[in-house]
Amino acid sequence: MKATRLFVALALSSASLAFAAPPVYMTVDNSNSTLMNGETAKGLWKQNLRAKMFKLYPEKKWGFVSEVEGGFDDARVCVVTARAMMLPRSGKALLYRPAKTATAYGSQSGATEEQCRALGKAKLNEAIVAVNSALMAP
Repeated sequence: MKATRLFVALALSSASLAFAAPPVYMTVDNSNSTLMNGETAKGLWKQNLRAKMFKLYPEKKWGFVSEVEGGFDDARVCVVTARAMMLPRSGKALLYRPAKTATAYGSQSGATEEQCRALGKAKLNEAIVAVNSALMAP
């Protein structure tokens, strides 16, 4: 009888683990709001971080920060700098001691504001891919 109860308890606990939410890294976006919003940045992080990362770099110990800065100069050229960083966590906060950093630069003359935002998104994606590649390198 006790073995049956133990088996049922074990089956229920393993079933609840199967439905547990997937791990998620803490991501912070410190971008210029005219070039990038936080939800877009979080989406880029989520789409580019592979499952293997969670084994090598646990989400309870690491997080990511993105920064997209820039805008238009006097000649109406869109200039963008995008930076992606992996930082250690301390509880619910990230410590500014980057373990990996990647920066991507871009410019586009005669761009509209929408094209400038698209350039910022593309450059942030490039920086995130670079950080991911550096972390996953053998």
